[in-house]
Amino acid sequence: MQKRYELDMTTGPFLKKIFIFSVPMVLTGLLQLLYNTADVVVVGKFAGETALAAVGSTGSLINLILNVFIGLSMGSGVMVARYIGAQDDDKVHKCTHTALCISLCAGFFVCAVGFLFSRQLLIWMNAPEDVLDQATLYLKIYFLGAPGSLVYNFGASIVRATGDTNRPLLILGLTGLVNVGLNLLLVIVFHMDVAGVAIATITAQYLSAIAIVWRLLRVDNACRLQVKKLRFHKRALLDIIRIGLPAGIQSALFSISNVIIQSTVNSFGTVAMAGIAAGSNVDGYIFTCTNAIAQTAMNFTSQNIGAQKHENVPKVFRYCLSIAFLASAALSAIAFVLREPIVGLFSDEADVIAIGADRLTLILPFYFFCSLMDVTAGQVRGMGRSLEPMVISLLGACGSRILWVYTVLPLNKTLTMLYWSYPVSWGLTFIAQLAFYAYAARKLKKQHVRAL
Repeated sequence: MQKRYELDMTTGPFLKKIFIFSVPMVLTGLLQLLYNTADVVVVGKFAGETALAAVGSTGSLINLILNVFIGLSMGSGVMVARYIGAQDDDKVHKCTHTALCISLCAGFFVCAVGFLFSRQLLIWMNAPEDVLDQATLYLKIYFLGAPGSLVYNFGASIVRATGDTNRPLLILGLTGLVNVGLNLLLVIVFHMDVAGVAIATITAQYLSAIAIVWRLLRVDNACRLQVKKLRFHKRALLDIIRIGLPAGIQSALFSISNVIIQSTVNSFGTVAMAGIAAGSNVDGYIFTCTNAIAQTAMNFTSQNIGAQKHENVPKVFRYCLSIAFLASAALSAIAFVLREPIVGLFSDEADVIAIGADRLTLILPFYFFCSLMDVTAGQVRGMGRSLEPMVISLLGACGSRILWVYTVLPLNKTLTMLYWSYPVSWGLTFIAQLAFYAYAARKLKKQHVRAL
């Protein structure tokens, strides 16, 4: 079998290749968000304010449960890229099959936990009584789609590690259209409200999983899936856990802080929940764009480490950090100017629009800190250091937010004061992540010199 990979990330010109790799990832993320936004718009326009609050308030809880395992999918991508750079096809093969086994086991575990405990978790989050039943129904159905979601995420990470970011884009584009079509049919025609939105979402997730598995069955390199060889390989499993578990825990820690903030938001009532749900969809687009740059840095760096081309690592970081800053600043400026009409797409209620726009007014001027923080953590992870970014995020982003909610917010319990926890945590965490990157880069350079 010919071993052909889509993109060599170890040779220049790096700027051109970073764009070739990252642009489809940006578009994939934007499509995914667009379809998620369609869920919120459809339910907000045609099912009412309470349904909007029910769907919008579940995001942080979904992320809390799923993100540990999505972090493992990132670890899979890092290790596959590392072994591709090292031209070790046997380890690429073992990592691929181990990763897909993890995705199946994790998917069914998340499905069971989410389905059984959704209502209790929402109660712990102080979900209002008028939202609780609909939010529980949405979550129960949503978590039935967890196996499909995780198989797609693991499979897409492997495909991207080969340099192919176009297939995941195509898959998500087609399945997303199915999602939107089912949304309109089930909510508007059959009046299924939050249940209709959830059913449309999990249908698209399973179609995405089938499509990415089909792609892996047909690739002509060491990532090719052979169903009979699906099993856990101890060394590959440990490598994936070493890189992916801290990344997943880091994402979960962010989600924990967001769950605490969402619980605080819930105490302000249904209108505040709906407004913040609408506003958070807007800045989510910016995060998705710059997160694609973070994953680009992670994959490029990992391949270069595997190929022992350590001199390329600082070049990759400089390019990715600069692109993330420029993209974040430009998108934030556009969203700031258009914040009220954009939030108005989600709801016709003046109070909901005002709350969503106020949130964007405060956080958008500082959003570039979030983007730089994300890229720096991705760069360090690609260098094989995943535990340290997790600890920094625990102390910086999550710790400062939780501290803010329990110490600063009670002094002036307003939504504006709550919003300030975001830029403060982003800035502190970025500074800490950057300082650690400088340390890790110096250590890597010394190791490279000694090896010569």
